[in-house]
Amino acid sequence: MSAHESMEHAEHAEHASGENKKIALLIAVIALFLALSETLGKGAQTESISKNVEASNLWAFFQAKSIRRTVVETTSDQAKLSMGTIGDDAAKAALAKQIDAWGKTAARYRSEPETGEGSEQLAARAKKAEEERDLAMARYHHYEVASAAFQIGIVLASATIITGMIALAGVAGVLALAGVAFTAIGLFAPHAVHLM
Repeated sequence: MSAHESMEHAEHAEHASGENKKIALLIAVIALFLALSETLGKGAQTESISKNVEASNLWAFFQAKSIRRTVVETTSDQAKLSMGTIGDDAAKAALAKQIDAWGKTAARYRSEPETGEGSEQLAARAKKAEEERDLAMARYHHYEVASAAFQIGIVLASATIITGMIALAGVAGVLALAGVAFTAIGLFAPHAVHLM
């Protein structure tokens, strides 16, 4: 090998080494964004599960309150019907007092704003938990798409080092930008793009 060929070979190796460093930096940056989107995705997934459990519990509580209210109202209605068969005035007065108490209990089961545990308040809380669950799930889907774009970008950038095809690094960069876009959509406008 001549001195000229040896210099050309060294220049080519130095150029390849510089390109590889740039590709390695690209991979590192994409991996950073991947870690971020994965962390956000797991957080959104956990919140979605938590809000789903909360909504289920609230709807169960709502049903229990509704059943109790129905039982109290039915008992009260039956007592009202039997009022005519009672001859004793003291017994009628006691039954009328009990019917009034049942009416207040049924009203409290329907609406209890001070505790937030009336069926109307429970339904509102359950619907809010469902909305929060749906928001978290929408975020999760966007973060998952972003993670997939970052992962494919890393693979393509890695393939650039092996194959020397710089076009693969360009595609990896475009995928990284798409991943950043989906992460931003997940953070700021998760309902703007409907994925699933």
